[in-house]
Amino acid sequence: MWLRLAALLVVLNGTFPMIWIFLTSLKTESELTRRPITWLPLEPTLANYVRAFADQPLWLYVVNSLVVALLSTALSILAASLAAYALARLRVRGRELILAALVAVSTFPLITLLVPLFQIMRGLGLLNTYPALVLPYAVLNLPVCTLVLVSFFESIPKDLENAAMLDGCTRLGALWRIVIPLSAPGMFTAAILAFVNAWDEFLLALSFLGSQRMRTVSVGITLYQGEFAFPWPLISAALMMALLPVVVLIVLFQERVVSGLTQGGLKG
Repeated sequence: MWLRLAALLVVLNGTFPMIWIFLTSLKTESELTRRPITWLPLEPTLANYVRAFADQPLWLYVVNSLVVALLSTALSILAASLAAYALARLRVRGRELILAALVAVSTFPLITLLVPLFQIMRGLGLLNTYPALVLPYAVLNLPVCTLVLVSFFESIPKDLENAAMLDGCTRLGALWRIVIPLSAPGMFTAAILAFVNAWDEFLLALSFLGSQRMRTVSVGITLYQGEFAFPWPLISAALMMALLPVVVLIVLFQERVVSGLTQGGLKG
């Protein structure tokens, strides 16, 4: 019973903010400020969703975020697969030191990297372009993706790769045809972690993309506030539209993600 209660509290703690945002998006400004607080909307309305798309080009922001998140995720997984395979299979000097460095790098505060990254992107002429975010996101997600994949690659018997190479497959061919398909849960886990990190990121998106047509959804939502007022129902509606792609992604691949996180934890 206590375990079920603990599990219920964890679920409520994770889902309550999203539920509250959704209920707020269905309220009017007057209902939101009335006392006592109304938990459920007395007169639910979709007007906030209509305004969210009318006041700002929300669809454009969502598309920009999708492009940046998908491209950076693809780059992260590609590079992490090669790095993780080298660490898991090849005799790399200082392997433990490299793994420790990956853990240390993944904990760096992003604010400490803002100025040098901005100078690099400005020097390359990439400000207000997709690569200005795709490249940093791919690099920032690389340590986590590599650490996730190393544990999965190590769990796959080497005999399978040796048999493939005896049949004429190269080492890279064995990686793409044998190791990666067998590590599908880990690949999905790493990909979703990279996607969510890129989708949610705000600081670099605000600093590197000043043009309205290039803004991502995390930055675009901040434009709904006024100088002296915060239209919370309107902002909540925009937030729900920003949460929708991530929720759909998690629902579609939840079994693979849970399997990947569980297996990675056991093998790590």
